[in-house]
Amino acid sequence: MKKFLEREFLIETFRYLVCGISTVIVNIVVYKLLSYQCDTLIANTVAFILSVLYAYFTNSLFVFRVRLTWKNFREFFGMRIGTIFIDNGMLLLLIWLGMHDMLAKCIVNVVIIGLNYIFSKLFIFKKK
Repeated sequence: MKKFLEREFLIETFRYLVCGISTVIVNIVVYKLLSYQCDTLIANTVAFILSVLYAYFTNSLFVFRVRLTWKNFREFFGMRIGTIFIDNGMLLLLIWLGMHDMLAKCIVNVVIIGLNYIFSKLFIFKKK
């Protein structure tokens, strides 16, 4: 039984990593495409929203294999909405400091991934 649980945990972790990496790719590609036509803040915000939508669907269907519900969506999106202010603020600050926008975008993504993990552990998936 223990080996089965360990195996399932590893498989789920692998699926989570694949979805996480693909979410970052969605975020960066959408940002880059929009940055040709839009202000940095608009491009980043739209990229953030689309990548959160993508992450919700992939995490629900592929990683955790749960039903898509409005309740789950609101909780998932609500937890991440606070990070958009950090995301936008850091991106603008790093660009203002002279960093190339794509390098800044990658650095900000690492910070946001870490914050999402911490917020998930503390507020969404905390042990009772």
